[in-house]
Amino acid sequence: MSEQIIYVCSDAVGETAEAVAKATLRQFASDHVKIKRFGHVKTEEEVIQIVAEAARTGGFISYTLVQPELRELMKEESFRWGVRAVDVMGPMMQAFVDTFGSSPKRKPGLLHSIDDDYYRRMDAIEFAVKYDDGKDARGLMQAQVVLIGVSRTSKTPLSIFLSHKGIKTANLPLMPEVRPPAELVPAPGRLIVGLTMQPEHLLHIRTERLKTLGLPESAQYASKERIMEELAYASSVMEALGCPVIDVTNRAIEETAGLIIEQLS
Repeated sequence: MSEQIIYVCSDAVGETAEAVAKATLRQFASDHVKIKRFGHVKTEEEVIQIVAEAARTGGFISYTLVQPELRELMKEESFRWGVRAVDVMGPMMQAFVDTFGSSPKRKPGLLHSIDDDYYRRMDAIEFAVKYDDGKDARGLMQAQVVLIGVSRTSKTPLSIFLSHKGIKTANLPLMPEVRPPAELVPAPGRLIVGLTMQPEHLLHIRTERLKTLGLPESAQYASKERIMEELAYASSVMEALGCPVIDVTNRAIEETAGLIIEQLS
């Protein structure tokens, strides 16, 4: 099956349109779909080129253009080329105008203005990357949230999601052969959260992971016996810490993050 493309187009960074596109992809079998982002679009020529490329590849466009001229051109070019284009912000802005009688500032990037919150998010994202997967145990002492669990329980994507909320998050994989570091201790201002999953679901995820890596499905990593051993060990660690435990089976990242944020407040 040939590669399919969603074109994300914005006169700012493009994070909003990309986030909507990614949320949509999670609802489909989208292994052959990729997102191609064009940020800081300022000229009509750029819009024309993006629509032409989408027409050529058979993709569609998700866009957040606050400049009315570029937004109108996107509509015209998409119609001319027969390309589906989704205006992510336009209907919401129009609803605001129609309901409250106000006019938009028409300034790209207001959503990500350079302010204290912005720098807090950037610091948190860098922190999550630096202290991902137990790379440096010192991060466990500096984190606001520490996620622990066996492999493939969504620790990394959850860490990144929380970091976009400005929450410094570290995560640590639990394995029977490796003793947890001394830094993994409850402390004021730090929330340790255990992540677990139903064995059958974890087995399926690990088996698919092995396929992706081109490794044999018979590997111990994806055996039911090994998974049960790891989950039992992780449960004992979480019980010893007295930390809250969340079953992430069939639970969206956003939902799990919401539960954690509730405990922080």
